[in-house]
Amino acid sequence: MEPEGMVIVGDKPAYISHILRNDTGVWIGMQTDWNENHAFLRGEAAAAPVVSHENRGVTYWTFPLRVERLSGTEDRINVVVSAGQLEQCPVAEGAEVEIEGEVRSFNNKSGRGSRLVITLFARSLRPGSGEHANDLSLAGVLCKPPVLRRTPLGRDICDLMLAVNRRYGRADYLPCIVWGSLAQRCASLSVGDGVRLEGRLQSRQYIKVENGQNLTRTAFEVSVMKLEPAGAASLTEQLWTASP
Repeated sequence: MEPEGMVIVGDKPAYISHILRNDTGVWIGMQTDWNENHAFLRGEAAAAPVVSHENRGVTYWTFPLRVERLSGTEDRINVVVSAGQLEQCPVAEGAEVEIEGEVRSFNNKSGRGSRLVITLFARSLRPGSGEHANDLSLAGVLCKPPVLRRTPLGRDICDLMLAVNRRYGRADYLPCIVWGSLAQRCASLSVGDGVRLEGRLQSRQYIKVENGQNLTRTAFEVSVMKLEPAGAASLTEQLWTASP
């Protein structure tokens, strides 16, 4: 844990709450007043809840939520919910549920699996019905430089790392992916820039080679549909929307 204080990130002042290190560099948790983290998902429990951990005397459970996109592709999002919420709304495999909450991250130091673990923390849990839904609204600051790249099929994508502050000085570090012409515009953003965005939380499988073996891993990221840079004169003038 590094001392708190004001620093200059790029050419922008920021308040450091803490520094989280990993094998790719340093992520800086920057305290700003422009923070938002709201998620609404409706889908099907892909398995029954199991105990996850205990914090301050509260037991938390976790279960995978299957959410189908319009394309038919399925995302499987790991949900964390309190024991009290499960008592009020029991969840069994195959149950349709609605969840409102926040996208959370934590640094996995076990040496097994992903270093950055992304989950959906449930603030409310209730039975669901109707079409599946996956809607996020986030606001925070960029804590790593944007990375613009091109897929083998020739589509531009841009990787962003968004820091969203919680209360009490903690922050969530959320990987975001931007597509098409919006990706090109986001490539001009800098570390320390504030953004507000809308999108969905998605899962993606990939192959990682360890000790000569191909291992299937799952990455979780925010797929960005709309983005508004901080300091926008008006939403209609400054809202950036994804397009092919």
